[in-house]
Amino acid sequence: MRVALGAVLSTFALLSLEAAIVMPAHAKQPLRIESRFADANGTRLHYLVAGRGEPVILLHGYTQTSHMWRPLIAELAKTRTVIAPDLRGAGRSAKPPQGYDKKTLAQDVHALASSLGFRHVTLVGHDIGLMVAYAYAAQHPTEVARIALMDAFLPGVGDWQSVWLLRDLWHFHFYGEVPLRLVAGRERIYFEHFWNDFAADRTRSVPERDRRIYAAAYAQPGGMRSGFEYFRAFQQDAVDFQRFSQTKLPMPMLVLTGEKASGEFLIQQGRLVADQVDGVVVQGAGHWLMEEAPDQVIPKLVAFIDG
Repeated sequence: MRVALGAVLSTFALLSLEAAIVMPAHAKQPLRIESRFADANGTRLHYLVAGRGEPVILLHGYTQTSHMWRPLIAELAKTRTVIAPDLRGAGRSAKPPQGYDKKTLAQDVHALASSLGFRHVTLVGHDIGLMVAYAYAAQHPTEVARIALMDAFLPGVGDWQSVWLLRDLWHFHFYGEVPLRLVAGRERIYFEHFWNDFAADRTRSVPERDRRIYAAAYAQPGGMRSGFEYFRAFQQDAVDFQRFSQTKLPMPMLVLTGEKASGEFLIQQGRLVADQVDGVVVQGAGHWLMEEAPDQVIPKLVAFIDG
């Protein structure tokens, strides 16, 4: 009975996002963020969409879903079409057994953009999402107007294994049958490690309501296994990214990092892979930039995307 009830509550938590309405600052009417599905690159993807205008694609990271972008969507949708997919394996997207290297995840997103008729996009990625954004831009450089990378690292680029976020190597090797059994029904406990320990101040990290939403999302069948696969694929990502980095990206790049997280490291990596890089260390923030420092981060992203 507990399992059935848990499944119902998890489904309710996710479905409650479908009709969500956000009120942007100074808006006369509330903004409706639509929830849709599409078949892309052989995978069923769920995505949020709002606004009209030139397309911006927002890519979430581990322990989160497209839900993390709602405050930014509310601002960008005033002048842009904003698409925020759940990556393969996350949220309400399909959770196939393979395809979690970032090159393939980028191909998913590119196929989604193409299916919507978008041939020239701006990309924003946080955490795992920044790796997907980079892989998208490296594979399709003439189709990306601008790219923003937010706090994590690029496997295979420079001295990537010394980045601060890799100090706890155990969770990057935590996958397989035994880890899955250990976290089953305890997804929230496992995620607290990331939400608390990667924040500058755990009391100003991911909010309680969002923690419940994300824990329910990853508790779906296949959710935790898929999340672990993002990490298992790092070895292949390093090979792919080292090859990608031999040709620098031509479009403008913004790199936002947390002072208490990746600091200057991701900015240095950005300059190894792109010609036009503006790097900003967000003072006082840890890894969860959208949650820890929205008043600094959202205006910077909006200004960069507007050019």
